Amino acid sequence: MQGGAGPRAGTSKGGVRELVWGYLESSGLAERPRPVHGRIPNFKGSHQACCSIKELDAFSRASVIKVDPDKPLEGVRLAVLQARKTLLVPTPRLRSGLFNRIVPPSGATKEILRICATSQGIKEYSVPVGLDGKVRVDLVVVGSVAVSEKGWRIGKGEGYADMEYAMMVSMGAVKEETPVVTIVHDCQVLDIAEELLDDHDLTVDYILTPTRTIKTNCERPKPQGIIWHKVSYEILAKIPILKSLRYKEKQTGKDVTLQDEHPDLANANKSAALNEKARPGNTRPQAAMGSAQMGQHSSFLKNKLNFG
Repeated sequence: MQGGAGPRAGTSKGGVRELVWGYLESSGLAERPRPVHGRIPNFKGSHQACCSIKELDAFSRASVIKVDPDKPLEGVRLAVLQARKTLLVPTPRLRSGLFNRIVPPSGATKEILRICATSQGIKEYSVPVGLDGKVRVDLVVVGSVAVSEKGWRIGKGEGYADMEYAMMVSMGAVKEETPVVTIVHDCQVLDIAEELLDDHDLTVDYILTPTRTIKTNCERPKPQGIIWHKVSYEILAKIPILKSLRYKEKQTGKDVTLQDEHPDLANANKSAALNEKARPGNTRPQAAMGSAQMGQHSSFLKNKLNFG
């Protein structure tokens, strides 16, 4: 950040999200599905950014690639299928497992592959991957609402990308050195205060935008597995696969005590959630109309974060 100034006091993850969503909409950069609020936002130039992944050595070396189902990542899913690599996509809200493998029909044309990369294709050409399958993921691609050049990431606030990664660690599907890539518009690359991050937050190694490829050299460690004391009974009920992973980890002697079984932790987490909602940064800012130039978009949002 220029001048060494950090984000303004009171900035929260929610405030950063609202700033980015509002700016993408008001500046004409948002693409369908609209509005982008509450989503991993699609943006103009997303396909161009996605195509950059083919230039990464990490992509060339990878055989099995996990890509989130968000619309702005459609171009990455297509690139994986066109390269005849194995494409894994998380199941919707992890309700029916962790991964589906996208299997195009034999002799699929370019047009069929394009369909396979869409949300429609994910539904029609999916084959479930069981927990017992010996899956090894070589590259992870996630969506973001905001990300910093240091590799610090803010998602849409539901925690699914963080949980998916933690579950992959628990399954042995990823290693510490497995690269993580995100695809964003240039204006989504912002300075993020480290104090906004938690130990369950996923960091990224590469950021692809319509104009840049950023290697973050991120020094912050990725999650080392599921942090059970942050998992509630409610989350366990919503994500059935967690029950199986919890049982497996319990059998190995790990502490799998849930948040609700730690009354002090449960109360502390509730208080933190209330504080997050109450912070002034969570009110939706009025983003000014920006120039079409990528650098000006990014500078505008950085200045908003710095000076309000």
